[in-house]
Amino acid sequence: MEVTVKTAQQLRLTEEEFELIKQKLGRTPNFNELCAFSGMWSEHCSYKNSIKWLKTLPREGGRMLVKAGEENAGLMDIGDNLGVVFKIESHNHPSAIEPFQGAATGVGGIHRDIFTMGARPIAALNSLRFGNLKEAKTQHLLGGVVHGIGHYGNCFGVPTVGGEIYFENCYHTNPLVNAMSVGIVKAGETVSATAEGLGNPVFFVGSATGKDGIGGASFASADITAESAEELPAVQVGDPFQEKKLLEACLEVIQTGAVVGMQDMGAAGIICSTAEMSAKGGVGMRIDLDKVPTRQQNMKTWELLLSESQERMLMVVEKGKEQLVLDVFEKWDLPCSEIGEVTDDGLLRFYMNGELDAELPAHDLVLGGGAPQYTREYSEPAYFEKIKAFDASSIEVPADLKATAEQLIQIPNIASKRTVYHQYDSMVGTGNSSTNAPTDAAVVHVKGTTKGIAVTTDCNSKYVFADPYKGAMIAVSEAARNIVCSGGLPLGVTNCLNFGNPYDPQVYYQFVHAIKGMGEACVKFDTPVTGGNVSFYNQSPDGAVYPTPTIGMVGLLENINDKMTLDLKAEGDVLFLVGKATDSISSSEYLHKIHGVEFSPVPHFELDEEFALQQKIAELISKKIIASAHDISEGGLYVALTEAGFNRNLGFDVTAGDATIRKDAYWFGEGQSRVVVSVKPEQVAALRNALGDFPYAELGFVTAGAIVVDAADWGSIAEWKEKYDTAIEALLAGHESEHAMSAL
Repeated sequence: MEVTVKTAQQLRLTEEEFELIKQKLGRTPNFNELCAFSGMWSEHCSYKNSIKWLKTLPREGGRMLVKAGEENAGLMDIGDNLGVVFKIESHNHPSAIEPFQGAATGVGGIHRDIFTMGARPIAALNSLRFGNLKEAKTQHLLGGVVHGIGHYGNCFGVPTVGGEIYFENCYHTNPLVNAMSVGIVKAGETVSATAEGLGNPVFFVGSATGKDGIGGASFASADITAESAEELPAVQVGDPFQEKKLLEACLEVIQTGAVVGMQDMGAAGIICSTAEMSAKGGVGMRIDLDKVPTRQQNMKTWELLLSESQERMLMVVEKGKEQLVLDVFEKWDLPCSEIGEVTDDGLLRFYMNGELDAELPAHDLVLGGGAPQYTREYSEPAYFEKIKAFDASSIEVPADLKATAEQLIQIPNIASKRTVYHQYDSMVGTGNSSTNAPTDAAVVHVKGTTKGIAVTTDCNSKYVFADPYKGAMIAVSEAARNIVCSGGLPLGVTNCLNFGNPYDPQVYYQFVHAIKGMGEACVKFDTPVTGGNVSFYNQSPDGAVYPTPTIGMVGLLENINDKMTLDLKAEGDVLFLVGKATDSISSSEYLHKIHGVEFSPVPHFELDEEFALQQKIAELISKKIIASAHDISEGGLYVALTEAGFNRNLGFDVTAGDATIRKDAYWFGEGQSRVVVSVKPEQVAALRNALGDFPYAELGFVTAGAIVVDAADWGSIAEWKEKYDTAIEALLAGHESEHAMSAL
């Protein structure tokens, strides 16, 4: 067929990009070659609208063992000849269309990024965003996504240890599904995603290739419309049991010494893995596509190149050691085929039944090579004027604070997510683990050592919407605060940057300023960005989602026995607020959900204040002065206190420590850089001495179960726990009963 600019545009390439391709090839590409460029130059693979700003993030330092972007995931030194490998990625668009498979294959893909480096995954996390939970569509998406995550993770045998879920109207059409995996690898056993060695054989291993997922990378680089449902082939289908076998086979084959390089086939499939491995090694490949195992007959060249079928790897093997590899994969009953060899001219040549169907320069296909890099215009969002116009004095302090608090604790963003996390196995494969302890960050034991890895995902996108620069700083800071409150030392960051259409100057403003804020915070906490994922086009006809730069962070506990939990320990313990209370209700769940105010400034936050707080909390934990620590986030101080009381059914008798602050701001405001701690009575003097002139307030004391606020009886912790635990379940049950009635 004749290839024209119209063909390119149908493949989501621009006229300018088509001309650039012709220039790089010195000719007009054929259809197979154009399809390859379409996948590789999609936003999802090339980061063409974001790479300029991503390069400004701190990408070296700390305990990093590889630079950001060098490998499939970040790698950091945790001592004892061990490294922690971690990454977060999005699977937003597939999950919007087919929530179960979209989420399941997101989990499978991120685990492959970990074990393709030679690491064994030990923990999974996620960060999810949906629309209004009262709506049937949201409940359908939530049910499918949670089922998909639970099914894949539970079957694959890696525990889901943490995560977050938010419900906001802007995610109605375009939910966000961000999946994170964390693994451990021994020094000297890592594998690079690099091809090298003239004549070395190239192996295809894992599941056979089908037509599922074709065009997935370019599909992920477009707005979601009503017609998107017709693009179901762009959603992959996963098989967690096959991936479990692939994990074990890959880790075993590494031990043979036969593997030169390995990469999983994720976005853009075979074309991506061959191009990236070749470009990194400065080599080329000859590939015979007819030798690729397929599960559908008569697949075309472009279909084989772009298929995103799951559970597949590309492996370069040392010549003469082929049988070692074949034996391992035969043992695990997995397809393993030699499909080509490494060449030395930088070209990728794809043959089908002896015919050359595509010839492409590897370097020109990849990120950092010949893929275009754009500088987009940006301008301050118009809605900022509404934020500046907010006047807190227009909001009256409720006469009945208890009734307001009862509403607050049942808001889906705050209430217990047990109906979700009960579907995840948090213990599978962990052995002696502490993942279920009530800590601000999940803490996972590193087998064979005393060490623990603290892991968390964090981003309050409402804050980023209010102020992209400070909001992204807060996302990094809260992740670090959760790790510090759990007794860990923050090490590094992986991010999942979810934004709307980058061609919208106001969306791009959000992106640029979020990157700036994130970078500044990461420098402050010495947590370099090890890699991650950019997901643009999270946009529907109703507009863009909130800017959501999700932060995945890992931290280290040298001794897992030093972890700090968030739960109150005993009646009579004394409660302190460490950090400064502020007279602000801005961007709080209280203001947004109870008063219906969508536009207000970001909560109080100063980076130096936050850093000082975390240093102080780390000191209190290391000196064993405090009995518990829980950071204050959504819902403010009162919600933090109740959450601390739930685990042991302990209550509290507390009084607002500053009469100059409005009561709703004191109890429900979300000013940052604050932590609730409890101490034994005999440790109060030591705590005061350690805090010195650092801002703090004595709140009151722990009770046997009663809750007293400003001398008013607010009932028992058991009553509040019942409201907190059942709020989301009641919403879901209400929908089910409505659905049953409508069916009668």
